[in-house]
Amino acid sequence: MLRNIHLHLGYFFLGLTITFALSGIIMNHRNQWHPEKFKILSEDIQVKLPHEDEISYPFIKELATSLQLFEKIEHYNIRKETLKIQFENTEVAINTKTGKGEILFFIKTPIISHTEFLHKNTSNWWIYFSDIFGISLIIIAVTGAMMIKNGKHTFKRRGWKLATAGVLFPILFLLFT
Repeated sequence: MLRNIHLHLGYFFLGLTITFALSGIIMNHRNQWHPEKFKILSEDIQVKLPHEDEISYPFIKELATSLQLFEKIEHYNIRKETLKIQFENTEVAINTKTGKGEILFFIKTPIISHTEFLHKNTSNWWIYFSDIFGISLIIIAVTGAMMIKNGKHTFKRRGWKLATAGVLFPILFLLFT
């Protein structure tokens, strides 16, 4: 019975497991590159900015209009002397001291943007399906650990040590970061 449960849940969720794993890896590196977006054009700009303390949302809207960017502003921030303004398909980065900057225009990366959307989706039906998926992964893991009954590779003889290490590793990571 354990083998049947393990086998059928494993087959049913094989594609989703691979998709979630790949999109998770991609999302781990979203600060180094834009995995869900593909840069199609960049444009150098020179603007006059007020002091950092005077940069506000109304100023950002006015700046966007002057740059002929009419997309909805998703967010903006200032870090390390760089003003970044994020739109849906455009990003603006401007040095707050020199006023030199760049506008980057993006399009959605096929397949990658869709799998990443699954990771971020919060619609009710997807949340319930993801919960079922999570529970099924637990069942797949437990049934897989319990399938081998005899020999030196059983959960009772060796598997529990690896499972304990697998639980301790994220706990240690959380404690020391």
